[in-house]
Amino acid sequence: MMFAPWMQDEPTVVVGLMSGTSLDGIDAAIVRITGSGYSATAELLHYYSKPYEPELRHQLRKLCSIDGSTSAAVCSMNAYLGSRFAEVVQEAVAAAGMQMKDIDLVSSHGQTIWHLPFPEPEVPYSAASTLQIGDISVIAKHTGKLTVGDFRPADMAVGGQGAPFAPYGDLILFRHPERGRLLQNVGGIGNCTALSAGADSADVLAFDTGPGNMVMDAVVHTLSAGRLSYDEGGRWAAQGSPHEGLLDEMMSHPYFQTLPPKSTGRELFGHHYAARFMEQARTRALPDADIVATATAFTARSIADGYSRFVFPKYRIDEVIVTGGGAHNRTLLRMLDQRLPQQKVMTSRALGFDDDAKEAVIFALLGNDFMHGVPNNLPAATGAIRATVMGKLALP
Repeated sequence: MMFAPWMQDEPTVVVGLMSGTSLDGIDAAIVRITGSGYSATAELLHYYSKPYEPELRHQLRKLCSIDGSTSAAVCSMNAYLGSRFAEVVQEAVAAAGMQMKDIDLVSSHGQTIWHLPFPEPEVPYSAASTLQIGDISVIAKHTGKLTVGDFRPADMAVGGQGAPFAPYGDLILFRHPERGRLLQNVGGIGNCTALSAGADSADVLAFDTGPGNMVMDAVVHTLSAGRLSYDEGGRWAAQGSPHEGLLDEMMSHPYFQTLPPKSTGRELFGHHYAARFMEQARTRALPDADIVATATAFTARSIADGYSRFVFPKYRIDEVIVTGGGAHNRTLLRMLDQRLPQQKVMTSRALGFDDDAKEAVIFALLGNDFMHGVPNNLPAATGAIRATVMGKLALP
């Protein structure tokens, strides 16, 4: 029977797919999940990542801007990315020494093209909305597996912002009975989850902290004339010094004063924002290394400032656990450590959990819960008026 693993409440093997706002590529996590909801347990069987080639990254970056996007381009890329996601599933399964018959489900986040958590009053017919492409029917037909995806709209339909979703998985994967923990993911956008010791679903605070790698990557790409897409290990930033005046100006953005729940993306901190930052840096005649260091310090400061404003007044936090691409940026980690002297800053690898795999694992959990019919949003994080089952199903 097609739905037998979930009907019989047996452990399931799910391939979680994630492609984030950094536009780095596609992450696949093969996860064995027992149970569902907050009592689920997840065992990472294999993690696989495939970078986007530079030209595809360039085309996706154009689609994420009003100036470079067209309806035809989005339509075509939706189908094309579906086939790419399917290829990654098959490659991940082969790399794990498994066969497709060992897989019960594929669960895909898709590639975010636009995220609009609030209507734009001046735009006719504007509504809170979000768009992730990478057609799940294409994935299902090409892999021969049930495929769940398009999670975010369901949360927005019940008043949520459709983000952040990481807190749901953070609560399942990282809550601790005695230690207060902050989970900080640093992808294109930074998002955090505050978990008090012994936290439950009603005792979670989560929000997007602002830019993660987004501004840093744009600056490095510009300064290197397109040769580099990111500052590997934070080595370039380590050669410079942050400019405090420019940092103060960047931190004046109203997003940082907005109360949680809140989410953001390229709409606020994308190409145009990075271009303005570069213009201000050039006006001050900053050396290239200082520009990269300032962009890196901006991410660190915005994260720490969000904690000071919204987290530390409510929660005792013992550990800050960094995941995502930013976990590999040693300069960023050092800057965070300096700004958080009362907390132990570490990456999830210190807990035996792959720094890059977390979000793909979380989408495996979300897909598994969809199949069980279990609500899989976290209203405390997204602002939804109620818990709901998120996702849509495509048959093979």
